[in-house]
Amino acid sequence: MPPYLTGLGIGLAYVAPIGMQNLFVINSALTQPRHKALLTALIVVFFDVTLALACFFGIGALMEHFTWLQMVILLVGGGIVIWIGIGLLRDKPTMDNNVDVNISLPRVAAKACVVTWFNPQAIIDGTMLFGGFRAGNPGAVSTQLILGSSTASFLWFFGITVLISLFSARFNDKILRVINVVCGIVIIFYGCKLIWQFFQMVL
Repeated sequence: MPPYLTGLGIGLAYVAPIGMQNLFVINSALTQPRHKALLTALIVVFFDVTLALACFFGIGALMEHFTWLQMVILLVGGGIVIWIGIGLLRDKPTMDNNVDVNISLPRVAAKACVVTWFNPQAIIDGTMLFGGFRAGNPGAVSTQLILGSSTASFLWFFGITVLISLFSARFNDKILRVINVVCGIVIIFYGCKLIWQFFQMVL
């Protein structure tokens, strides 16, 4: 499969699990006019992509110069990514109708920034996943992977906003559960791949 499409698939699996970003976008699509819901999605995409790029060009760039760091990230990161996937398989997300989405766009931007950039778990997850892109792949391939993943963020948040605004009456907890299970399986597979790359370096 071309690296761009691989990055797109991994990016969708990374961004789709139901967390604070997704719950905010979902509830915005359910309760706000479509134009405001789309603006909310655009703001969330901006912060999501900038975090991914920071992880990719930050820790990912360091790993290109230090082999020992690359090996540590592959092993530890692979384990963490697998653990994230297992957590998704166990999780039972629910629609949260108490999320406040009737706020101004500047406040939406501030909240999206805090949820993304000041969320330690998001930073750790992004560092392990996108840093792993550069650790386990040559330059041109890793660039296509991160571009595919960034595209996934745009497609997911805009797609889910439009879909929910059109079919809000049919969107329920069961669908959220299916999304998490599928994404959990994909992320576990990618985590196993990172650990396999570590053993290839050792052997």
